[in-house]
Amino acid sequence: MTTISPAAGTSAAGRPPAPHVPRPTLARTFLAMMARELRVLRKNFVSTFVRVLMQPLMFVFVFAYVLPKIGGGAMAAGGGSGATFATVLVPGLVGSSIVMQGVMAVVFPLMMELNWQRSITDRALAPLPVPLLAVQKIAAAGLQALIGGLLVFPAVLFIHADGQAPSVHVDNWPVLVLVLVLGSLMASAGGLLLGTLIDPQKVQVLFALVLMPMSMLGCVYYPWAALDHVRWLQIVTLLNPMVYVNEGLRAALTPQMDHMSFWAYMGVLVVSTALLTWSATRTFTKRVLT
Repeated sequence: MTTISPAAGTSAAGRPPAPHVPRPTLARTFLAMMARELRVLRKNFVSTFVRVLMQPLMFVFVFAYVLPKIGGGAMAAGGGSGATFATVLVPGLVGSSIVMQGVMAVVFPLMMELNWQRSITDRALAPLPVPLLAVQKIAAAGLQALIGGLLVFPAVLFIHADGQAPSVHVDNWPVLVLVLVLGSLMASAGGLLLGTLIDPQKVQVLFALVLMPMSMLGCVYYPWAALDHVRWLQIVTLLNPMVYVNEGLRAALTPQMDHMSFWAYMGVLVVSTALLTWSATRTFTKRVLT
C-alpha cells in the first residue's frame, strides 16, 4: 500500500494552514496610537501653528519692536544683567508657550472624550492598560508642547527693533534639551490631571484661576532673581511650575542673566513630572472606568 503525504503548504486534513496573524503588543499599540496623534497634528498643523504663535508674537512685536520704535528705549531686564527686554522674552515666551500648549493640547480633547462624545470608551477597548493609555495621552500632548515651543523660537529671536536684538547663547545643549522635554511632559501631565478634575461646565475657571496667574507670575517677563525686592512674592512664585521651566531655559539660553541653580530647577522639574504623571494616571483611570 502506498501512503500519499499531504502536499507542502497544506495540513493533514487537506486544508491550508491558517495564516499567521501578528498579535498586538503593548509597544505596537502604543506606537499605533502615537502615529494616529501625529496624523491628526499634521492635518491641523496650520491651526496649531496660529494658536501657538499668536500670543508670543504679539508680545514680542509690542515690547521688542513697537516700544523701542516710539521712544521706549532699551528696557532693562533686571537681575543686574543690563540685558535688553528682548533677551528676557526669549526663554520666558518659549517656556510659557510650552506650558500653555501642553495643558491645552490635552484638556480640551479630553473633556470632549470624557463627557460629550464619550469616545474615550473606544480607546479603552484597545489592548492597552488604561494607565498606559493615560501615559500615551501625556506623551502625545507633550510632543505638541515641544513643537509649540520650538515654533516660538524664530519669532522671539528675529522680531525686534534696531539695537534690541536678544543676546542668546546656548551654554549647555543637554540641559536645554532636558528642560524642553521635561517641561513639555510636566505641562501635559498637569493638563491631564486638570482635565480629569475640572467640570467641563466650569472650564473658564481653568483660565481665570490657573492659566492666567501661572502666566503672569511665571517669570516670563522677568527673571526670578528680579523679585528679590518683593520677597513674599518671590517665595509664592515657587509654587508655580512654569517658573522652573523658564528659569531652566534662561540658564541654558541666556546664562549671562541671573537664574536659579541647576539643582533647583532640574530637581523640581523631575519631581513634578513624576508626581503629576502618577496623579494624572490615577484620576484618568478612575474617570474612564466609572
